[in-house]
Amino acid sequence: MLQPVYHQLDTISELLSEFDAKAPSVSEASVGWHLEHLLLVNGRVAEALIQSNPADYHWTFNFKKSLVLFINRIPRGKAKAPKTARPEGNQSPEDLRNRIPGLKEKLAGLTKLHPNANFKHPFFGSLNLKTTIRFLFVHNQHHLKIVQDILAQKQ
Repeated sequence: MLQPVYHQLDTISELLSEFDAKAPSVSEASVGWHLEHLLLVNGRVAEALIQSNPADYHWTFNFKKSLVLFINRIPRGKAKAPKTARPEGNQSPEDLRNRIPGLKEKLAGLTKLHPNANFKHPFFGSLNLKTTIRFLFVHNQHHLKIVQDILAQKQ
């Protein structure tokens, strides 16, 4: 269930060598910003799942959530990251690389959670454990594709 997300974290680690790369025609943000955003989101979402109360989860239909998870793609430029998910400060590539093993460990702990552990997404509403992990994969994929497009423009 988490293997694809672990693989994405390995990809993030590999891409840290391109930390300062930019391509304003693709994204105003640098490669480093996108990679830091991914680590921040994965960590905060995992923490939210761990701290959640499974009894609070109630499934509700959300068209945007259903569409994104069905097509496995987040449309570009349709939403901005909430303030809590925006990187702040001056993290170095090495700082980010050092966070990945701890993040993998935290994510591994999710397998022990109740299936109704939940995370409240600002656009998609309440997501249970399985749906949240799927969201993390799609979200990571979205930003990794932006990074690849930045790097393609750079060359």
